[in-house]
Amino acid sequence: MRRSTVGIILILALGCVVALRAAEAQQPGKVYRIGVLGPGYAADNIFLLENLRRGLRELGYVEGQNIVIEFRSAEGRVDRLPDLATELVRLKVDVIVAQGTAGASAAKQATATVPIVVPVVADPVATGLVASLARPGGNVTGLTWFSHEVSAKRLELLRDALPRTKRVAVLINPTFPANASILQAMELRAKSLKLEIQQFEARGPNEFESAFTAMAAKRVDAVTVIDDAMLIAHAEAIATLAARKRLPLVGFNETVEAGGLMAYGANFPEMWRRAASYVDKILKGAKPGELPIEQATKFELVINLKAAKALGLTIPQSLLQRADEVIR
Repeated sequence: MRRSTVGIILILALGCVVALRAAEAQQPGKVYRIGVLGPGYAADNIFLLENLRRGLRELGYVEGQNIVIEFRSAEGRVDRLPDLATELVRLKVDVIVAQGTAGASAAKQATATVPIVVPVVADPVATGLVASLARPGGNVTGLTWFSHEVSAKRLELLRDALPRTKRVAVLINPTFPANASILQAMELRAKSLKLEIQQFEARGPNEFESAFTAMAAKRVDAVTVIDDAMLIAHAEAIATLAARKRLPLVGFNETVEAGGLMAYGANFPEMWRRAASYVDKILKGAKPGELPIEQATKFELVINLKAAKALGLTIPQSLLQRADEVIR
């Protein structure tokens, strides 16, 4: 009887352990909520967002199973970013992925505790987002590219493509915090290339027409544009006006895709994919302020021969051979 009783007790105990483990296995794991904040149009940002999703999938995250993505887009209205950032904070997201200086600034103003990952930002130190690249401090980290060198390089590419170029217009959003340091780098490069650069301001799309009219009045030979969130969001309008004024345009990828002459810059889709690794580390307990800002290593040159033909320009073969992509 004793042996039977002990056996029954053991069987019951074993059954309880098995049942408990089965119940634990059936409990759903932690589902992380990731907020994504973009200043541009949702339709334009989907491609970049897909690269973030790809990076997360590569790290084992599956939407609907262990992550939920809350995507908010300002649709080209940067003034909407603070409210959208606050909305994401109210949703109690575990991390915010914010695009560019404008997105990151809005997110940082909305919260000092929720970690913020910036896939693409021009100069996070100069704009006050982080204390340094090596030790960001605070709640912001992510990836940056050499915005000063990229903007200066575009002037060099313009000179290579159009050797007779002398006066170059620079379209800027005067509210962009990184303007001063970027323009300083451009001035130095312009001097070495014996180019004259002239600034033209636009705080919003309603000021593009007057800016380009002023460029034409000043008889500039070409135009380049600084990578500000508002300007990127309205790349098509900028490219259209440049073509209408018959001004060769060199800028970021969005401008060349919209009909500009050339684009030079970092591989933004790859940077968005890399941002997934920052999200992963933070969800596993890393502090954003201790994660060094990563700098882009891959830069691409795209030339639009259709735009060149429309402007009656011939791009040197030597430059075409250097291009990563040629639009024909």
